[in-house]
Amino acid sequence: MSKKWLVVVAGFCFLSLMGSLLPQADVRLPALISEGMVLQQGVPVRIWGWADEGEQVTVKISGQVETTATSQGKWAVLLKPMKAGGPHELTITGKNRIVLRDVLVGEVWVCSGQSNMQLSLTQTFEAEKHIANAANPKIRLFTVPRTKSDKPLDDSTGSWKLCLPETATDFSAVGYFFGRDLQKTLKVPVGLIHSSWGGSPAEVWTKESILAANFELQKALDDYSKALEGYQKALAEYSTKVAKAKEARQPTPRRPNSPWKPGELYNGMIYPLLPYAIKGAIWYQGESNASRAAQYRRLFPTMIQNWRRDWKLGDFPFLEVQLAPYMAIKPEPSESSWAELREAQLLATRILPNVGMAVITDVGDEKNIHPKKKEPVGARLALAALAIAYGKKIEHSGPIYKYMQVHRDKIILHFDHVGKGLVAKGGPLKGFAIAGEDGKFVWADAVIEGDTVVVSSKEVSRPVAARYGWADCPVVNLWNKDGLPASPFRTDRVESDMSY
Repeated sequence: MSKKWLVVVAGFCFLSLMGSLLPQADVRLPALISEGMVLQQGVPVRIWGWADEGEQVTVKISGQVETTATSQGKWAVLLKPMKAGGPHELTITGKNRIVLRDVLVGEVWVCSGQSNMQLSLTQTFEAEKHIANAANPKIRLFTVPRTKSDKPLDDSTGSWKLCLPETATDFSAVGYFFGRDLQKTLKVPVGLIHSSWGGSPAEVWTKESILAANFELQKALDDYSKALEGYQKALAEYSTKVAKAKEARQPTPRRPNSPWKPGELYNGMIYPLLPYAIKGAIWYQGESNASRAAQYRRLFPTMIQNWRRDWKLGDFPFLEVQLAPYMAIKPEPSESSWAELREAQLLATRILPNVGMAVITDVGDEKNIHPKKKEPVGARLALAALAIAYGKKIEHSGPIYKYMQVHRDKIILHFDHVGKGLVAKGGPLKGFAIAGEDGKFVWADAVIEGDTVVVSSKEVSRPVAARYGWADCPVVNLWNKDGLPASPFRTDRVESDMSY
């Protein structure tokens, strides 16, 4: 063998030896799959991660053993449905071995939206009392870090935490109260995945390609393009002001905020969760879309369908919170973008299956967009979950407008979810308005007659339409005897206009 080939062979042997000594890539797991997690009961559960190409990975839990090989560095196994319980050990073995302890099986819910979902337990009414009583080893909390991304992310960061006073303090208050009530009733472990961002509009939680493919939703992309142009102009002006401030030794001006980009929170805060089996989602958002309430009629159902398609769990329960009363109370009936947004939220419950809504007309604050009383919000979401997700035979909603009849100078209003009967809470009915053919609404006299409400006014002899709670900050008191408030509504919306 020539000297040249001896060098080549020696070099190959050296590289082979060094390759065998170099560390191999360990099996790696996403943040969601970690100690203390809750796995969804009753459905196949996906466990996934990363490893070397072709590496055999084995997953064991509660007598189950599943083995797979990686493809392009990724692997996944599907565990058979399990019953609620635990704690279990979950073992993942490849070139390395990972043991996850204290794994529970129960109910898993995603808690998402904007600032009223983000609002922490420590910021709510009677926070000290609730925090002191927060310890519950059967509730586990996971907070997704706020992350914007132009592309879908494979993973997030964070970890599961036991529900304790020190961990519940900064967790979503609505999520906590919802999970607490759910766990108390179902008596199984509950896992809560909190993924929200204050001020976020619904389009940033929706896949951008879906918005682009929908003609009526393309305006959300156009709005972003215009906002981006404005931001770039403001940024240039900001740079000039900063330079001048430095020369004059003055305080630096505030940097302008970049506009929300459609799809960026879906990519950064929903997509990384998608393989994880869940029971459903709770949602508190809409304030940032109130100025575009008509668009929300299509945008919101589209977002729900987007999540459901990508999670591949069917029409899983999606439970929303209707906007709370906010802004100045007006002395006379008038138009309201917030009322239109509430109507769009109500519409979603009619056109999509397994969508529920918590009405909170009684816990708003005209001077605070973040009302502090979040316990009733979580409680009503839990009621909706018990009925829609778990089939409990309970009344989970306040009265919902069904149809109307005109009888001479009166309008008779009929409702769904009457429950044990209608009731005016705290005095005579208020918040009803009535209009004739001229479309001018005036306050109406309203009385309960059986399961209906009869409205009239001396100013309107031939009424054609009625409204209830149609205001930014409605002052209303129609409830059912089951303890749930009626949703605001208007009758002057033709049925063909209620589609999306």
